[in-house]
Amino acid sequence: MPIISERGIIMPESPIRKLVPLANAAKKRGVKVYHLNIGQPDLPTPQVALDVLKHIDRKILEYSPSEGILSYREKLVGYYGKFNINVNVEDIIITTGGSEAVLFSFMACLDPGDEIIVPEPAYANYMAFAISAGAVIKTVPSSIEEGFALPSVEKFEELITEKTKGILICNPNNPTGYLYTQKEMNQIRDIVKKYNLFLFSDEVYREFCYTGAPYISAFHLKGIEQNVILIDSVSKRYSECGIRIGSLVTKNKEVRDSVMKFCQARLSPPLIGQLVAEASLSASDEYMLDIYNEYVERRKFLIDGLNRIPGCYSPIPMGAFYTVAKLPVEDAEHFCAWCLSDFEYEGQTVMMAPASGFYTNPELGKNEVRIAYVLNKEDLQKSLIVLKKALEAYPGRVL
Repeated sequence: MPIISERGIIMPESPIRKLVPLANAAKKRGVKVYHLNIGQPDLPTPQVALDVLKHIDRKILEYSPSEGILSYREKLVGYYGKFNINVNVEDIIITTGGSEAVLFSFMACLDPGDEIIVPEPAYANYMAFAISAGAVIKTVPSSIEEGFALPSVEKFEELITEKTKGILICNPNNPTGYLYTQKEMNQIRDIVKKYNLFLFSDEVYREFCYTGAPYISAFHLKGIEQNVILIDSVSKRYSECGIRIGSLVTKNKEVRDSVMKFCQARLSPPLIGQLVAEASLSASDEYMLDIYNEYVERRKFLIDGLNRIPGCYSPIPMGAFYTVAKLPVEDAEHFCAWCLSDFEYEGQTVMMAPASGFYTNPELGKNEVRIAYVLNKEDLQKSLIVLKKALEAYPGRVL
């Protein structure tokens, strides 16, 4: 039998999706599964976008330009301008989801063996994309005890070698919900400038910042304009995960020209998805405010409920719609699997993402889970009851 690639062997499983077979088996047994594991918003897609989808009047569903439809990119210039992100049409390349934007930025900027530094816990697919590009991720651990604040400059500098090419951040953060402060962003800027690094900045959750402080984009950092590569997506802000539309934004022409070669090789981003995404930019301020307020209420409800469960602790996330919580168990992955395979309470159970999958060090996050508050408050309340009952019944509970 032929042997698969080393790349395929070392490619990590998704901590978000790896327990899906157990969840499917639970559903077949008639158990109601509350999905807290995945950032799939349950809130409605903008009606203006759905209307465009329903009334597409085309005789041919053709290729779109490899860089994306011009009218959509023109409207994105206005969208980014609302956040004081001043870019032009040429700076924007439309991608097949934010995931492709990450992958193409790595492929364009990193050679095999090059290193990037990432604060962890971090979105697990960053590692998968780095492996695909032959690059190496070096991680700087943050801790739940410190609320997942950015590690010190010294921790970053300890990892910098002649192979270091960039720093990757997610702000607001997935999986922790942490929101970097102005001081922390300035620290990142200074490191990027000092060592002439790329700054890959995943900002797909910018609409969901829960502090009074202004949102800080990597594009707001002075002196590193040519170093910044912004990653974006409509998946979360408009509940449009399925249309697979993202964007890569940079003022660095060499990076754009390189990325375009990969875009041409994959031909074009989804045509229909771009039509829907472009319409979504016309969603009303009321729509966006309602979505924001709903997540604010869910966040408070979930964090209050988690911290009332004996042995559980979650810091208050200041952005996105996730939190990482510590549970009174030694092995959260085993607990999450057990909840699906061996436990139910009144015909219900919960599905969470083991947080160890968001760390590169297998010893970190072993008693933590990522929870996405993408369910309505009634279902969140039921989920919290089920989680409390599961912890009470779990044979591996740490007393």
